[in-house]
Amino acid sequence: MHTIQVVFMTVMVFFVIVTIHEWGHYYFAKRAGILVREFAIGFGPKLFSIKRGETRYTLRLIPAGGFVRMAGEDPELVEVQPGQTVAVRLNEDLVTRIYLDRLDERANVIRGEVEAIDIEKNLTIALETDGIIEKYRVHPQALMIAKGRETQIAPIDRQFGSKSVWARVLAIAAGPIMNFVLAFVLFFAYFQMAGVPLDNPDHLLVAEVVDGKPASKTDLKQYDVIDSVNGVKIGTDYDKMIDVIAKSPNKSITLTVIRDGKTISIPMTPLPDPETGDGKVGISAAYHYPTRDAGFMETFPLTAKAMKNMTIAIFDGFKKLILGDFKLDDLGGPVRTAQVTGQIAAQGFSELTKWTAILSLYLGIFNLLPIPALDGSRLLFLLLEALRGRPIDPNRESMVHFIGFAMLMLLMLAVTYNDILRLVRGEQ
Repeated sequence: MHTIQVVFMTVMVFFVIVTIHEWGHYYFAKRAGILVREFAIGFGPKLFSIKRGETRYTLRLIPAGGFVRMAGEDPELVEVQPGQTVAVRLNEDLVTRIYLDRLDERANVIRGEVEAIDIEKNLTIALETDGIIEKYRVHPQALMIAKGRETQIAPIDRQFGSKSVWARVLAIAAGPIMNFVLAFVLFFAYFQMAGVPLDNPDHLLVAEVVDGKPASKTDLKQYDVIDSVNGVKIGTDYDKMIDVIAKSPNKSITLTVIRDGKTISIPMTPLPDPETGDGKVGISAAYHYPTRDAGFMETFPLTAKAMKNMTIAIFDGFKKLILGDFKLDDLGGPVRTAQVTGQIAAQGFSELTKWTAILSLYLGIFNLLPIPALDGSRLLFLLLEALRGRPIDPNRESMVHFIGFAMLMLLMLAVTYNDILRLVRGEQ
């Protein structure tokens, strides 16, 4: 696969798993009647923005997730106070635009001093003009315009907090759920493409070439089929390969591999192990199991088993984090994930499909953790609301999520910095 293709596929992996997650939030929020102000992929400054209907779709600079901004989740409108001078534009006796600045430049408007305004419940605004007070009805999709920015008003029945606990739970949980659905579909597709491994291996593959060792200075590549060492056929005998290499410290050997159907002889000189003196070239091998096509119905249990095993592995990783049984180098941020994704993309579409399924499953599980700013924390607040019979103070909840988001961003910066240092050092 060419470099441009690898880069494109890597970008597409991130785009797909984040978009499907945010689409889950978006779809069920819209079904509940919630006004969705923005559907964003990424964080930080906008790179691209387009508005369709009530929602603005944006692509942002930092590829570390995304968000769906729903009306009522955060302070979103500039408050209009009684006594403030504004201008309104009418369409069929309904206010469709409320202008807060540059009033002299507005044409075909009614200008006046606000006597009273309610844009959440009764949708009315009363203006005093030349000593006369007129009351106008406000369109439920009216726009408030200030500093060149248009913001649609959100009547109370269009706000997130006005919906039932169940509707809000569904809108929040739908993101991770969509990641689980995507993971299942991709694992299913992987087994359909790659087939089912048979019980007995038929040869050995180069699983890893260790950087800085003799093998890394040759043309040997990962996934080459190991045929022989110094003319000795290896077959599936891993110990035989190790034994032949071990007997040749500081002596040139020839490793014969098969790549794309062609036989290639690669000379190299094993270095003695400091402790045992055995020759080492810096490779590890893995068994290659021949495969058969997977039946359609057979693929369902195979997919379920893969989901189960990977979920257990993910929680084992979380357990190490909680117990502190890890080093910073064990963590990977967006840079390292992109690097690994690129390496897997180079192996072929089926392996990339499997890796995307793993990433989607991980994203779904991670977002359900009760960490402030994540979906799991928001679901926890909704559970507390259901138990108490009344919501948590929105200001306190917003503060908890803000602190959690700031901590996650600091952690992301730390692991990203470490990822970049690893690349500079030439480490994998």
